[in-house]
Amino acid sequence: MEEGDDGGPALFRVVRFWSRRWAGRASEELTGEQRHVQHILVVEAVAANARPAGAAPVAGAYEAVTVGTVAHRLGLDHSGASRMVRDAVEAGYLARATAERDRRRASLRLTESGRELLAGARQWQHRMFEELTASWAEQDRRRFAGYLQRLADEVGA
Repeated sequence: MEEGDDGGPALFRVVRFWSRRWAGRASEELTGEQRHVQHILVVEAVAANARPAGAAPVAGAYEAVTVGTVAHRLGLDHSGASRMVRDAVEAGYLARATAERDRRRASLRLTESGRELLAGARQWQHRMFEELTASWAEQDRRRFAGYLQRLADEVGA
């Protein structure tokens, strides 16, 4: 494989570009303030680890979503995740309850406002993908979307 043909440098250019830009832009469009991007991150982390709405509890299939779950999902230490969760609870996006399996832990769930923020974030993400790939052939867009989903699934993102 020739240097540059492996996609690594291009992947990191894209990550650097979006890590500096998407956060404030999405947050401002969805919440009216750039500083609320942390709420979007926490809501997405909770949603990614929660039992699907309407799904029956299955022993061992879904653990309670905790601050530790959020910390792991976002690559943060526990205290940083705890502050972000506290702020999201205060903003009304999350609700805390005592975890069923371990009364010493808090279980997190999305509130109606949290579900609305998540839906808005997903719509924004879809719109950005459409804008970024607008000049591509539909087949290329679908193929690229599939590869992105596969990569995200494989790395647990």
